[in-house]
Amino acid sequence: MNPLINYAFPNDLHVHWSMMIVLYPYITGIVAGAFIVSSLYHVFDVKALKPISRFSLLFALAFLTCATLPLLMHLGRPERNMNIMLTPNPSSAMAGFGYIYNLYGILLTLEILFIYRPTLVELRRKSKGMMEKVYMLLTFNSDNLSERAIALDNKIISFLAAIGIPMACVLHGYVGFIFGGVKANPIWASPLMPVIFLLSACVSGIAGIILVYAVIKKIKGEQVDIDCMRTCVNYLAGFFIIDFVFEMLEVFSHSYLNNWYHHSVDGLLWGPLYNSFWVAQVGIFSVIPLLILGWLCLTKVKDSVYRVAAPILGLMLLLQVLFMRWNVVIGGQLMSKSHRGYVTFHPEWFDKEGIISVLVIMALPLIVLFILSKIFPFWMDEETEAVR
Repeated sequence: MNPLINYAFPNDLHVHWSMMIVLYPYITGIVAGAFIVSSLYHVFDVKALKPISRFSLLFALAFLTCATLPLLMHLGRPERNMNIMLTPNPSSAMAGFGYIYNLYGILLTLEILFIYRPTLVELRRKSKGMMEKVYMLLTFNSDNLSERAIALDNKIISFLAAIGIPMACVLHGYVGFIFGGVKANPIWASPLMPVIFLLSACVSGIAGIILVYAVIKKIKGEQVDIDCMRTCVNYLAGFFIIDFVFEMLEVFSHSYLNNWYHHSVDGLLWGPLYNSFWVAQVGIFSVIPLLILGWLCLTKVKDSVYRVAAPILGLMLLLQVLFMRWNVVIGGQLMSKSHRGYVTFHPEWFDKEGIISVLVIMALPLIVLFILSKIFPFWMDEETEAVR
């Protein structure tokens, strides 16, 4: 049984939204953030991000394919997952997830196919057997690479990337809206919650791209594009500074307003959540990365040092967002409705929503990304550039 602090009602002893509900907004946030990295090149023409513009889309697709798994694991009845779309409840914020998820998945898949079309056509010509049929399916059996066709493809890509930005914001902003709309919980019921979730999604997506990009290049024995890396870190710094400011504004606003529930929120942050919030989220994975970002962005750091520091920074900010999700989802359930008591939560290792299950689900998108690499080349070579 969970240890109790002060007075807690019996129906507040169990944490109903556990590790899988922590993982659910974490994975969808990575999807949204990774898509924004690609859109910075395809929509806003940030040319320094060109080397990872394709890779970021495949990265987003890999995580999108696994975004529903935490919810299905939590519900325990995956065969009923289509009911939310077949019999939706307009008054339920969760009912819109199926529509948003599927529309965004279609858009992301179409953008990848149009961006990769010249490459896929060339690969189809060089392939035989099963792979030739796969590439024929992915190119819709069209090998037209005329200037007019390529120009039309580029217009479609720009359109899909442009409408994909608000869709990515809706995909993850609505997750924050779900928590912010729980009026009975003073920690969640905040208009800043969707904004904080969306900003942290941008942080986790860019940080994930930096980390995985550096690791893949290291495994292949290739050098990362340093200009691309520096640009990613600069954008990461901008999003993280705004995100951290909003996170602290929410905490300080509770303290300044000093409403009837503040004493219970304050006791939670300085009690059961002290280590996960103040020590981990704020201290280790926010203040230290801010100092590293200042060092990388404001000083002339050697390229060799930058290539090591950037992925370490990406890993730290991925953990920062994970702790933020933990403190919001789990922390919001540790405070009793009596506003005088708290419970503590310790995840199991081998539970259905335990640590092992979390590690397995987090590994699945990387496996999907590896499979996608066998079909879609991550990086554009000179021959592909000449075709385009």
